[in-house]
Amino acid sequence: VSTQSTGRLKEYKSSLILFPRKAAKPKKGDSTQAEIDVATQLTGPVLPIVQQYADTTARVITDEEKKATAIQTMRMNKANVRKVGIREKRAKEAAEDDGIGSKKKAA
Repeated sequence: VSTQSTGRLKEYKSSLILFPRKAAKPKKGDSTQAEIDVATQLTGPVLPIVQQYADTTARVITDEEKKATAIQTMRMNKANVRKVGIREKRAKEAAEDDGIGSKKKAA
């Protein structure tokens, strides 16, 4: 979407004719006298927005898609992101223990 917007903006700017504030002293970026003489006022949509749609076709829903739930998937992903640090810490501690057991001694 961003590239479409910037493309439309560049196209719009290229079609603009910038009139100088003082005709006797045109500044850098102002249009030439020939461009000003040819200028006409546009009416109607200047640059209409053209929507582009992706081609979609109907298909059969698979059993895996029927079983999946969006809410459960989102909750699991959120939990995984939230707990990634503690899981790395526990894995590191388990590697340091080298399978001997927990650090706490039995009473």
